[in-house]
Amino acid sequence: MEEAVPEPRGTPSGRPAQKTVARIVQVWDLPLRLWHWSLAFCVLVAWFTPTVYDRVHRIAGYTVIGLLVFRVIWGFWGSRYSRFRMLWVRLRAAPHYLWNLRRGITGRYIGLNPAGTAMLVALLVSLAISAVTGAMQVTVTFFGVWWVEDTHTYSSDAAIILVVLHVVGAIAMGILQRENLVRAMFTGRKHIRNR
Repeated sequence: MEEAVPEPRGTPSGRPAQKTVARIVQVWDLPLRLWHWSLAFCVLVAWFTPTVYDRVHRIAGYTVIGLLVFRVIWGFWGSRYSRFRMLWVRLRAAPHYLWNLRRGITGRYIGLNPAGTAMLVALLVSLAISAVTGAMQVTVTFFGVWWVEDTHTYSSDAAIILVVLHVVGAIAMGILQRENLVRAMFTGRKHIRNR
């Protein structure tokens, strides 16, 4: 689906303005979007329920483990933009990408940009550590073991910090690129503008 988006009649240089063509691309499929929002919900529930609502906290934690397993599977067998095939390329590009962001150079990516890819990996790792050590704490073998408890606490704190950075980053990139990335994660569609 393509639509022409007209620009103002003239540019400051006096040259006629070009038309911008916007394509609507289905980027994130329904399973990935459901995973994203379910994970966000479970992480928030788990964050606000420890020691007060232990049963709810445990259910949220076990659900996070299930969602992480699903995401790894979907990273290999899901739709095009759900797969991990560009993961290493984008991770290697992340430092240069972040350096360029200082000057407002964002580039255009249909799926995750290199910073988003790095955030995905960091979140998956921190949530996996948090959820697994949380499950370990309720076993006979690891109950009360200090390093399990500390690892769970620190990885949970790290996950929440990353979640906040993720939200701030999505909003900032949306502003820089004039694109509503939050809406795109609900609809699955992004507007790709080409000149």
